[in-house]
Amino acid sequence: MKKISRRRFLRNGLLAGLGLGLLDAAWLEGFFVELKRHDLRPAGQEAELRILQISDLHLKSLGWKHQRLLRSIRRAQPDLIAITGDAIDAADQLELLDRFLGQLPMDTPVVAILGNWEYWGEVDLEALSDTYARHGGQLLINQHRQYTFSGRKVGITGIDDFVGGSADYATAIRDYQAVDFHLVLTHCPVHCDWIERERGPERIDLILAGHTHGGQITLLGYAPYCPPGSGTYVRGWYRERGLPLYVSKGVGTSVFPLRFGSRAEVGLFRV
Repeated sequence: MKKISRRRFLRNGLLAGLGLGLLDAAWLEGFFVELKRHDLRPAGQEAELRILQISDLHLKSLGWKHQRLLRSIRRAQPDLIAITGDAIDAADQLELLDRFLGQLPMDTPVVAILGNWEYWGEVDLEALSDTYARHGGQLLINQHRQYTFSGRKVGITGIDDFVGGSADYATAIRDYQAVDFHLVLTHCPVHCDWIERERGPERIDLILAGHTHGGQITLLGYAPYCPPGSGTYVRGWYRERGLPLYVSKGVGTSVFPLRFGSRAEVGLFRV
């Protein structure tokens, strides 16, 4: 049996590791979208509302990845779907979004907000709103809506994008009334710093944001770069300031079609 030199062994190992890293970055972490489950119910509460968050779709096609994601969403049987911005990057992708929304669970309410790319891509916001409405959804731009699920009053506040739009929490909360659960949607997580200062006596039970892609490219958990509007928030839970915030890593990618150390996700919150 021919012996392999130490140098050749190390070289082959390095090349194999590099190849696996490139495969992971270019395909695995972005292609297989994880469904992350979060149970926020107080001890003893059996009734539940299932809220599914989809963030940063950046739809450029509808392929096997999205069909697999849609099957996962249907199996999760959400009561409400929240789309937290950057669903599309350009006006000519409205048709893709229309097809995607048409495959979500029927009769499940959808609420959506804007991200920076809907602005930067010069998407017709009226046409976008009509696309959501065609599938029973609502696009909220500094607006508040109320729903009832199994007798529970649920308030949803959707805020305009902090970077590309005109985020205004005070305007968004103007129609707020007392509810059993209050969900706030804002694309850029740094906007939570403003919400903390601007909030009044209204309850806030959960804030959902996206935008960061979890850093998209990370090294041993460290994100060298996050886009403007991220602040100190990268991914996951932030509860230090009393406002429970979850920052989704999102589904798609922006600028570079790669993910590393930041697997794509959607979140299912049981509240």
